[in-house]
Amino acid sequence: MGQPETRSVDELRAGLEHCYAAIEALCADLSDDEWQAQSLCPDWTVRDVVDHVTSIEAVMAGWLPDDDKTPPSFEKAGDFLADTTPYPDKVRGIYDLRRRDLAALTDEDANRPSWMPVGPGTYGRFLAIRVFDFWVHERDITTPLGRTTDDTGIAAELALAEVENSIGYIVGKKVGLPDGKSLTFDLTGPLARQLHVAVNGRAARVDHLDHPDVTVTTDSTTLIQLACGRIDPQAQIDSGAISWTGDDQLGDRAARNLRFTM
Repeated sequence: MGQPETRSVDELRAGLEHCYAAIEALCADLSDDEWQAQSLCPDWTVRDVVDHVTSIEAVMAGWLPDDDKTPPSFEKAGDFLADTTPYPDKVRGIYDLRRRDLAALTDEDANRPSWMPVGPGTYGRFLAIRVFDFWVHERDITTPLGRTTDDTGIAAELALAEVENSIGYIVGKKVGLPDGKSLTFDLTGPLARQLHVAVNGRAARVDHLDHPDVTVTTDSTTLIQLACGRIDPQAQIDSGAISWTGDDQLGDRAARNLRFTM
C-alpha cells in the first residue's frame, strides 16, 4: 500500500468536527424505530453503530500517545456504554470533550508516534482513520434509513483518501488485475477524479493512462462503500451505480471485488 498523505491539523480538526456534528444531528432526529433499525453492519442496529463510534471517541478523550505501542484506555468504552445519560446528550458530552482536545491540538501532537488499530503510526494518522471510520459508519445508518448525506468536503476527502491509498492493493490483490493490464476508476462525483492503476510486476497507482484496458465508472460514495464491503455489488451493477467499458471480464471482476476492509 502507498504512503498515506500527511494531513494538516486544521484538516483533521475540520474532518472530525464535521463527523461529530453529523452524528449529533442524527441522534437528535432518530425515531424509536430508527434507533432499532438494522444498519449496514451485520448484527448492528443504528444504536450499536452510534455507540461504537462514540465509545472510541470516549476512549480517546484526554489522551495523547506516548509511544506507538501503548493503546489508549479502552476501559473508557465500557464506561460510556454503561452511562445511562439519555441520547443525544450522552453523545454530545463525549464529542464536546473531543472538540476541546482538538482545539488544543498542535502539529507536534499530530506527529507523535502512536498506537493505531492498523499498526504503529502517528497520532495524526490515527485521527485520519477516525474520520474514515465515522464517515463510513454514518452511511451505515443513513443508507438503510434512506437519508441524504453531505458527501463532499474534507471528511469525504479523508474517507476517499483511505481507499485511494490502498487502490494498488485493491486492484492487484482483490480484483486480481493481470500483469501488463491497466484500469481507470472514473469517479463522476461528488468527489470527481480519476484513479489510474497499472500492473507492471505489481499493481500501483499511476498519474495517467492513455488507453486503460478497462474504465470503471461510479461515484465516490459508492466506491468507498463497496471498498468497505457495505453494499451489494450486484445491486450497484443492476442499478447502474457502477459500470465499465473496455475489457468486459476485467470490468465485471473489478465491480465485484473492491472490498478490502470491513
